[in-house]
Amino acid sequence: MDPVRSNPVTKTHNHHSPPNQKQQPPLPLYVTNAVFFALFFSVAYFLLHRWRDKIRTSTPLHFLTPSEIAAILSLLASFFYLMSFFGISLIFHPSTTATPRTTSDDEDNTDITGCTKPRTPLNKPVQEQKPELINSDDDEVVNSVVSGSIPSYSLESRLGDCKRAAAIRRTAVERVTSRSLEGLPVEGFDYESILGQCCEMPIGFVQIPVGVAGPLLLDGKEYTVPMATTEGCLVASTNRGCKAIYVSGGASSVVVRDSMTRAPVVRFGSAKRAAQLKFYLEDPENFDSLSVVFNKSSRFARLQSIKSAIAGKNLYIRFSCGTGDAMGMNMVSKGVQNVLDFLQSDFPDMDVIGISGNYCSDKKAAAVNWIEGRGKSVVCEAVIKEEVVKKVLKTSVEALVELNMLKNLTGSAIAGALGGFNAHASNIVSAIYLATGQDPAQNVESSHCITMMEAVNDGKDIHISVTMPSVEVGTVGGGTQLASQSACLNLLGVKGASKDSPGANSRQLATIVAGSVLAGELSLMSAIAAGQLVKSHMKYNRSSRDISQIVS
Repeated sequence: MDPVRSNPVTKTHNHHSPPNQKQQPPLPLYVTNAVFFALFFSVAYFLLHRWRDKIRTSTPLHFLTPSEIAAILSLLASFFYLMSFFGISLIFHPSTTATPRTTSDDEDNTDITGCTKPRTPLNKPVQEQKPELINSDDDEVVNSVVSGSIPSYSLESRLGDCKRAAAIRRTAVERVTSRSLEGLPVEGFDYESILGQCCEMPIGFVQIPVGVAGPLLLDGKEYTVPMATTEGCLVASTNRGCKAIYVSGGASSVVVRDSMTRAPVVRFGSAKRAAQLKFYLEDPENFDSLSVVFNKSSRFARLQSIKSAIAGKNLYIRFSCGTGDAMGMNMVSKGVQNVLDFLQSDFPDMDVIGISGNYCSDKKAAAVNWIEGRGKSVVCEAVIKEEVVKKVLKTSVEALVELNMLKNLTGSAIAGALGGFNAHASNIVSAIYLATGQDPAQNVESSHCITMMEAVNDGKDIHISVTMPSVEVGTVGGGTQLASQSACLNLLGVKGASKDSPGANSRQLATIVAGSVLAGELSLMSAIAAGQLVKSHMKYNRSSRDISQIVS
């Protein structure tokens, strides 16, 4: 005979009382139900507001106050009561008679779909089985890493398995810090590809969504531009700029300079002696011999110029050279080292303080890069027709020209900007750099940009240009060889080294970056001129999902 489902306040037969004796609930049924209904919804309302405030203030959700703990317990209690009241059993069906139910094994272990479930003892809670990143054999290695007997950095060389090393290191980090890394994926990545060149002591990888903007019509070719970003509205805005450029006939670009730099600092016993080396380096008669020594570092390295600056008895020497399709920092550094070794014969009293003296200048906003350039110096321009400005960009030529003068030029000058005479060039540069495997730290100088706007054709159309003197990109080496980044480079048609002309792919990538910046500048400036910036961000940069449900 099947057991009868009953809730705590209905009448039951008790083992220790006569069969017909009724158990009276402490409160009337309608009062009890009302109390638990009110408790459930009031506590849920309280917790949703608390979680919303935490999300707005970036407070971790698992940091709980005593009132929040009490609210969660009350929520669970009321939830279980209400489920019981409606006759829904969450864990198992309790028997209300003295006689135990006897059924077949298959009947006892089937769910509502009719599928047989594994039998679980009633005295053990049902736990969700999480996939194990390591096996029992690796647990001893984890303990050795935690104790310090095995250095974490040596796991790859000791184990000969990069993925296994990452999983073991990850588990060791969790144990040492007592912090969970759930949510940071470790599976699905080729750890062999980063060994010795991209990242040391990996424990997983961070996922960044990649969107596409375009087609970008640049120099007669169409490009679909990959952008890796977590900023809503950025891809959409750049895409709108690409559309405006496309329907206006496209943009054109030119690379006016292509040279990577490195500037060591050397010291002498006197300023006079430092000046002698300065004169030697800047003498055109010595350049050919120095070029031969420098160019031995690589078949693609070609020394272009040497400039020096003196500060007391210290000399800063800025070498500029072509580096083919590589971004070229390592290449130019090797060439500089060759020259320094060569100079020691004529200047034995020269003390090399550092291979980099910050006169390069790498990953820092510096006037020398803004004036002299570093990497690829690119200019990109387009003429946007009046009807496109009105229909696509929702503004006017006059408003854009005025805003550009007051914001990008005057406003940046008042702020004392260095290379920042633009609206948001770094947004587009960073997104493309992350997608294509460039060094994201070089966004600092690569985002140097001045945006110019001018009414043309009797004031009907607008000429817009971006001048970027320090776009530092490469299509070989570093992060460009990773699978995801390589795929994005392939999408642009610039994957790897150019077979026809060394350096052509990296120069083309630099023009794509500049063209994308042009599109981004055009769209954002139009949104500001039309007063649509806040509205657009609220539409594309704010999730419409119920965050409280996601959290719970």
